[in-house]
Amino acid sequence: MSTLRIIVLICTAQTLGQIGAFSVPALLPTFIDAWDLSKTQGGWITGVFYLGYVVSVPVLVALTDRIDPKRIYMFGVTMITLAGFGYAWLADGFWSALLFRALWGIGWAGTYMPGLKALSDFVEGPRQSRAVAAHAASIGISGALSFVIAGTIAEWYGWRWGVGLGGMGALAALVLMGLFLPASPPKVLEGEAGALLDFRPVFRNRSAMAYSIGYCVHTLEMSALRNWVVAFLTFAAASEGAAGGHWLAPTMVASAMGLLGVWASVTGNELSIRFGRRRLILAVMVAGMAVAAGLGFSAAVAYALAAAMVLVYAALIWADSSSLTAGAAGSAAPGQRGATLAVHSTLGYAGGFFGPLTLGLVLDLTGGGETAMSWGIAFAAVAAIMAIGPLAMVVLKPAGLAGDRG
Repeated sequence: MSTLRIIVLICTAQTLGQIGAFSVPALLPTFIDAWDLSKTQGGWITGVFYLGYVVSVPVLVALTDRIDPKRIYMFGVTMITLAGFGYAWLADGFWSALLFRALWGIGWAGTYMPGLKALSDFVEGPRQSRAVAAHAASIGISGALSFVIAGTIAEWYGWRWGVGLGGMGALAALVLMGLFLPASPPKVLEGEAGALLDFRPVFRNRSAMAYSIGYCVHTLEMSALRNWVVAFLTFAAASEGAAGGHWLAPTMVASAMGLLGVWASVTGNELSIRFGRRRLILAVMVAGMAVAAGLGFSAAVAYALAAAMVLVYAALIWADSSSLTAGAAGSAAPGQRGATLAVHSTLGYAGGFFGPLTLGLVLDLTGGGETAMSWGIAFAAVAAIMAIGPLAMVVLKPAGLAGDRG
């Protein structure tokens, strides 16, 4: 199979696998009302996706050095298929929703990085960087569109079909990869196995850990916003007494937010090359904290202002995403890039788990998200946690990468 066909195949599969990724956050207000959930329980349902990812990604990604990545990928999309159909047709309350959303996270751990590993095994040389960029873009765009797709289908046919689409997409990815992706047995060198899961050298790498700690809190605030944005904007619209027009519907804003994030991530990495990686990361983190501190309170002013601030905040959050990951990969010691990225990804998705849970908990402690003050305090709490990121940049002083200027 040609290189171009491999790229198209894997990117198409990843798009299908991700198409239902954020259907649950998109429909969170529906679940809270239908199942009489607290905001903390809503945070658990959305956040457990990241917990499932965290507990499984170190093993699943490490196994791609010993097992054909295609086999790991097939396991991953099978789990997403079961999780999507299970949530859609069997979930009837907090605990069942929690179970299927956790399985969804495990499935994504077996799909995201293993899919990238499979791609890099087949595509080498000058085309590899563009193939990786296409892979990231396909996932980002598909995840962004999952909000509006789930919301639209749920409006027409009910929430079960809105969530069930995710299982259908994963099933299609399973068939595509199973039928058309060639096998790629890994070549394991003698002596590698014993050190495969030894991450101690990574923890001693100050530069890599600075970027990874930054990525942890970056993903925390990203997941807090992404998983609660529809619920927040639904509250803001209700407070104003109107949905602000169809083009400004909460799920539309959420999808626009995700698409804007893809652009911001790529642009931010280019700016970090030109002006300095650490400088760019510090600037966008501090600016993001300032916007987050006022975001929740904007619901008391106007829905349009809340939606606009969401988009500005999203651009600032995503602006350092690629810069942080590229910084961690570029700071890895020779022979430790895989282990470094495993630690980086694990810390990131650990933050992703705590983000929506923290916001939901603070909402419950401040009145259940029934007032703009409650939402304001919740987002301000996320902003306060974000201070860990700039602190890591200042204390650990991560190195720039070859080619970075400024």
